[in-house]
Amino acid sequence: QVQLVESGGGSVQAGGSLRLSCTASGLTFSRYVMGWFRQAPGKEREFVATMTSNGGSTIYVDSVKGRFTISRDNAQNTVYLQMNSLKPEDTAVYSCAARPLRVSQRPTAYTYWGQGTQVTVSS
Repeated sequence: QVQLVESGGGSVQAGGSLRLSCTASGLTFSRYVMGWFRQAPGKEREFVATMTSNGGSTIYVDSVKGRFTISRDNAQNTVYLQMNSLKPEDTAVYSCAARPLRVSQRPTAYTYWGQGTQVTVSS
């Protein structure tokens, strides 16, 4: 049974930082593309970042470029999202997801999902 478990969410003031973690089990982590998505109240799920299985390539949504960094540790079956210079508009539930083969920005392309972790940024 595949499980993705996120942690690291919380409440911070604008300009602050958080580091999200997502630990996977039940799959060969090193063979999967990992992505981070977020969903704010009343809005659709939004792509945030994705990384290839070997960590060699990343894609970010424009709104987080230069502020967020995705990384992974295949030995620990974990993907991270370092979030700096947080803004109130970053407030959302952040979820990690896994898919085989190629990176994608489409939520529907991902096979496995975590439950999500809340990030709240106050002004």
